[in-house]
Amino acid sequence: MTARDAESALLARCSAVAREAAQSAQDPCEANVFRLAAMVVRSRFPGESRCLMQASERYFAAHPDERLAPADVVRKGWVPSLPRLRDMLSRRLGGH
Repeated sequence: MTARDAESALLARCSAVAREAAQSAQDPCEANVFRLAAMVVRSRFPGESRCLMQASERYFAAHPDERLAPADVVRKGWVPSLPRLRDMLSRRLGGH
């Protein structure tokens, strides 16, 4: 899987979770990315942001030591940058 394929799969998962309040993150990568995604789309998509944050928080309730600082999530390569995450996810959530 290429980096673009992995990014696309993670964005697809983010957009699915943003639309379904009952979902939870499946691993630390998803939990941390959902948390960042919730932060960067909050102003344009408050409902979706809430779903992403709840999915992240459900995971961290069981695994509190796996929460990372935003810079560490980028450093690990789980997202290339916060502006790119915001732009790509906003396109998916906005239907563009």
